[in-house]
Amino acid sequence: MPNKILIVDDEPGITAALMVRLQAHGFEVCHAINGIAGLEAARAEQPDVIILDIRMPDIDGTEVNRRLKEDPKLADIPVIYLSANVPPDVKERGFDLGGSFFLSKPYEAEDVIRAIRLVLATPAPSEC
Repeated sequence: MPNKILIVDDEPGITAALMVRLQAHGFEVCHAINGIAGLEAARAEQPDVIILDIRMPDIDGTEVNRRLKEDPKLADIPVIYLSANVPPDVKERGFDLGGSFFLSKPYEAEDVIRAIRLVLATPAPSEC
């Protein structure tokens, strides 16, 4: 069964292009157009990885990730941020909230695929 990737991004062109590339590499891909829809999709789809834009109109990606990490059913899903023009303090907050990678737009598709493969190869943290 292919790994499922959820893309949460409000830019349809970016989402469509990324979906095509990821599907060509054998991933199952779903998407959401904003943060609230992304949280709903994460609950419904239970993806293996979430690619998350930070700059979105309803709630930003760091808030989405904070809410994901508060939900025991979603907390261990790796998050890869894919965003443009993000100040260093916002990037730092994203990592503090458990983001695995930060990739800048415009992006190289191979960098996204490499990041996905790395987080899928990394075992989830164990509980003590």
